[in-house]
Amino acid sequence: MRNTLELSHDAMLALSRVASEASAAEGPEEALWSVTRTLPALLGDPSAALAPRAYRDDPQPAVTSACAVFLRMPDGRHHMISAPVNFPPEQHHELVDIELGHPGHVAVTCRSMVLHDTTLHASFVKILQAFRAGSSMFTPMLWKDAYLGVIICANAARGTFGERDLVVQTAFAGLAAALFVAHGGPAWLAGIDTSALPVRRTGN
Repeated sequence: MRNTLELSHDAMLALSRVASEASAAEGPEEALWSVTRTLPALLGDPSAALAPRAYRDDPQPAVTSACAVFLRMPDGRHHMISAPVNFPPEQHHELVDIELGHPGHVAVTCRSMVLHDTTLHASFVKILQAFRAGSSMFTPMLWKDAYLGVIICANAARGTFGERDLVVQTAFAGLAAALFVAHGGPAWLAGIDTSALPVRRTGN
């Protein structure tokens, strides 16, 4: 497990790389992918997976980490799953009821959340279908106090994420918001035909 100084150093290097990479991206979702592809490997304690009964799924899932941006749709009724990493392909651009689960809570409060162990949160619902998250983080993307969406990073092993990981992801959320707006994200989102997109209204 890295100490705080090592994590801070790695985070600064990653922020610098992602800012440069995403500024050259072809569009808003491509820019967000620069963020979501970085966070699962950067954050969390890998040793959490070695703890007894670390996983909520039995047997242990083949994929154990995931990240995505849930973007607030212009209708204000849904999030859209964007720039997903390790989500099933059919969940790319899935619409999710904006009140569902912890993403829905963040949409209301605009405050970051870390669930060190999801079994301790009775309100936790499974939206990601690749595995049942044991630990997860939610950081809002804000632009001039307007809520754009929430970055979600999840791991199958309980105890993976802590407060210092949340601080780093919060910094990436600020960068992601600026990149999304700079690449014309709001207009891109408004132009998406949602009529054929799948809709998720409940978790499991």
